[in-house]
Amino acid sequence: AAAVRGRAEWVRGVTELRDGPVGDAHQSLLLAASLLAADAPADAAAAALAAADAAWAAGDLSACLATLAPGPPHRTENPAPGSDGPADARSAAAHSAAVVHDHRVGMRALLEGRLDRAGAPLGQVVERGRTEGRPETLLRSAAAALLLGDVDAARRGGARALAAARQLGSDTLVPQALEYLAYAELRAGRHPQARTHAEEGLRTALRTGQRNTAAHHRAVLALAASIEEEPDVVARHVTAALDTARRHGLAQAATLAQWAAARADLGRGRPFDAADRLGLLVLPGPGRGHFAVWRLAVPCFVEAAVLAERHEDAREVLTDFADWAAFGADPQAAAQLARCHALLAPAEHADALYRRALDRHDEAGGDFERARTALLYGKWLRRRRRPREARGRLGTALAGFERCGAGVWAAQARGELRALGAAPQGTGTGAPARLGLLTPQQLRIARHVAEGATNREVALALGVSTRTVDYHLRKVFAALGVRSRLELARTVGEAEQAREVRGAGEARRAGSYEKTGAQH
Repeated sequence: AAAVRGRAEWVRGVTELRDGPVGDAHQSLLLAASLLAADAPADAAAAALAAADAAWAAGDLSACLATLAPGPPHRTENPAPGSDGPADARSAAAHSAAVVHDHRVGMRALLEGRLDRAGAPLGQVVERGRTEGRPETLLRSAAAALLLGDVDAARRGGARALAAARQLGSDTLVPQALEYLAYAELRAGRHPQARTHAEEGLRTALRTGQRNTAAHHRAVLALAASIEEEPDVVARHVTAALDTARRHGLAQAATLAQWAAARADLGRGRPFDAADRLGLLVLPGPGRGHFAVWRLAVPCFVEAAVLAERHEDAREVLTDFADWAAFGADPQAAAQLARCHALLAPAEHADALYRRALDRHDEAGGDFERARTALLYGKWLRRRRRPREARGRLGTALAGFERCGAGVWAAQARGELRALGAAPQGTGTGAPARLGLLTPQQLRIARHVAEGATNREVALALGVSTRTVDYHLRKVFAALGVRSRLELARTVGEAEQAREVRGAGEARRAGSYEKTGAQH
């Protein structure tokens, strides 16, 4: 009877974790673990780990650590008397129990700051994701990889979990797999890919009644949109994410959404607003953001605080952030730390710190963060009256922002280049140059519309909402100076024709050079 009640509480807790107050989910799952402990210890361990997931979502560090406290060694239940338990079933159960045990041990060590003890068990969970085919195990593998900062392994685990969930027809697990994929892409600085996964994840989460999962996807969408020229999209996703987060106690989703709103402020030249928002998240105090997320927002806060003349506040959070960078769980943190120190350093030290940050970015990868450092370095060089060096750094920043679709930050780089008297690429008056003013997403929409597609058809083709297409199309019209779809089609056509002519000319020149070389 206890086991039956335990499994009922387990189902209730998992359901609440996806679509209800996560504090209630935590209690239901703890009760399930206690009821299952005698007859089904492996299931009890799995329920306890799910309870830790609920405490994590709530941002309750003490409850998370208590739930992850060491328990008895994991074991697999023996088959019922008189039954011949299949070998593959026993093997699968043993694998599941080992994954749960290793994840629990590694997660607790990580939260205690013991990376030396966390790496091995979490690494085992990641490794099992290379051979396992069940979506639950693959989701644990992706989650463990994110904890370790191995974004490539997280992407692989998330992609395999998504494929497995789809193959099994498990609609409830698809949004979660997409959530891990979206987070991994964000951590890697690949915002367009994160947005694609989160858009699909949001649709499937809402369709399957998982409002908490939907809130996480909205937070990712807000972060992705915060680097683009879409303030209304950021605001819409932030508002929706916070609405669910506040009612259901989702501290993690709330912190991500608030960070997105602040980053949008910073990108649009509102550092005082950004510093006010981010200060609540990252400065010590009862209102500090989620224990596993707030450090990710520190580089944004330092930049905003320096611009807002809040240097002491910026310095206050850097000690914690230095520990986080040394921890090694965030591939971007070392470069971001050097950038933060450069922002606060006297002139004689800042140059070397910016260069060190760029070197670290080269090791970590990620176009967006490297471009942000190059932009700040270029601004610093311009203020120091070193225009030639500034032009190089700002040009690199502009190219990086354009490559990852960071339209609002690209506009900053263009403004700095114009202040230097250097015309950014694509600011000429011809059609090809004018198309160079568009972000990658805007250019895709412009080409679809030029081919005669309606806004709804464009939205379906690109997997976005018609509202997003409407917003981008208004930006396209303004940037190109056109007032109708017909003018837009003509402008795009002229640009494509000019590109073909230029390509043919380059091919002829290349052929001429080859012929000349052969003659010599």
